[in-house]
Amino acid sequence: MPKKGEQGADTAGLLAYLFGPGDRDEHTDPHIVAAWDPALPCPARTPDRMTLSGLALLLDAPVDALRGPKPAEHVWHVSVRNAPTDRTLTDKEWATVAAEMVHAAGIAPHGDEQACRWGAVRHAPDHIHIVATLARRDGRHPRIRGDIPNMHTAARGFETAWGLSPMSPLDETARSAPATGEKEKAARRGLEETARASLQRSVRQAAALATDDTDFLNRLRDAGLRVREHHDENGAVGGYAVALPGDRADHGSRPVWFSGRTLAYDLSLPRIRERYEPALTPADITRAHHRIREAAALLARAGRTQGAGDVAALGDLLTVAAAVSPATVRAHVRAAAAAFEQASRAPGARTLDGTARTRFKAAARALEHAPRTARGGGAPAVLNLLLALVEAIEAATAWHRAQHHRAQTTAAAQAAVLLREAATLTTTGHTTTLRTTAPRTVRVTPAAERGPAPLPPVTGVPPRPPAGPHPGPGPGLGRSR
Repeated sequence: MPKKGEQGADTAGLLAYLFGPGDRDEHTDPHIVAAWDPALPCPARTPDRMTLSGLALLLDAPVDALRGPKPAEHVWHVSVRNAPTDRTLTDKEWATVAAEMVHAAGIAPHGDEQACRWGAVRHAPDHIHIVATLARRDGRHPRIRGDIPNMHTAARGFETAWGLSPMSPLDETARSAPATGEKEKAARRGLEETARASLQRSVRQAAALATDDTDFLNRLRDAGLRVREHHDENGAVGGYAVALPGDRADHGSRPVWFSGRTLAYDLSLPRIRERYEPALTPADITRAHHRIREAAALLARAGRTQGAGDVAALGDLLTVAAAVSPATVRAHVRAAAAAFEQASRAPGARTLDGTARTRFKAAARALEHAPRTARGGGAPAVLNLLLALVEAIEAATAWHRAQHHRAQTTAAAQAAVLLREAATLTTTGHTTTLRTTAPRTVRVTPAAERGPAPLPPVTGVPPRPPAGPHPGPGPGLGRSR
């Protein structure tokens, strides 16, 4: 399984670690198994022909020769490991793996004599480290976006061919992160977020409420986005792309377009079409929170594929709730919807005919048609809605935990904390600081088998947030050994 290590600017320092004893003397017989030059001497086995500093200079030479801007962190580092139950691979086999990985990553495509320089170091029976410098010998920068997914695909080929243990499927549910250039452009324009982040939020809200393709595309335009439709040979809409007004490239000559699939795993047009529901008769907020509570009880008992469809609908509901919430809690509900986003994307297959999903969608439609009801009902109505949403998110947390979805469990737990803070705010009226990191431990009310326990009657004071340590920063990145 390939794992990305920390990227940096110290080639010599990384080589010293890889060829050294390790943090706990765990490195044994460190040596090169493959490199860009098959005849490259190994500093550990032929120190009279090559030193670590000499190897670092050779790797860095294309970077030092760049005439244009040099990458701030030019050292690319990946470890590739097989399972403890697998047989021990030979150096020759690891050399084959290394060559295929740098090909898949875009570091050194097969037959490309101008590719980046790289080397693979083995200092343990079960894994290798691949080190490369991010400058081609022809002076161009390598195209390595998507390197890890591409290497995972290559690894599956070795698992099948050599009878190795299959690794876990690659989780593609994480949000598509903005590139460095996108963040720098936002900073230059004085924007609080990147164009990608703004588009993700607007498209997600339109998708949560749309009833068909026309309605979805119109909602995007109504939100102020530029929309480009893609049509198939029969003239039917087959895809779409969006651009933020004012976001342009090539010296302002063209808009910067993002396809739905580029924005997020679940924002492609086929995925959005799965969410469409017929328009419903307007309903008030009381009916909405009853539907949410009923759906929460069903979600906690859902199977794998049905639950995956249910949490997707719950994510849409939170997006709508964030848009129609009163101003006093809107920031908290919006933050909760953003936190829950990954929890709404469960790995694997899903079914879209569950009763819980239908009730979540009905609640979302009711909120869309009755945004003033939430305000008109005062604090008790808003509080009931927030507590119903907390109940649903706790059910989702329990379901994800039962399915061993670690990232989704953490995301759902964080959303529940934020909504409980919003519930507290409806009764106190005081502003609280938003928490942006998930708690290390969260008490989850429902069990996966029995469904969520009923909340106590609303008496004007919401239940206290779960006990446990305050959220703090997660563990930092470390070296891959």
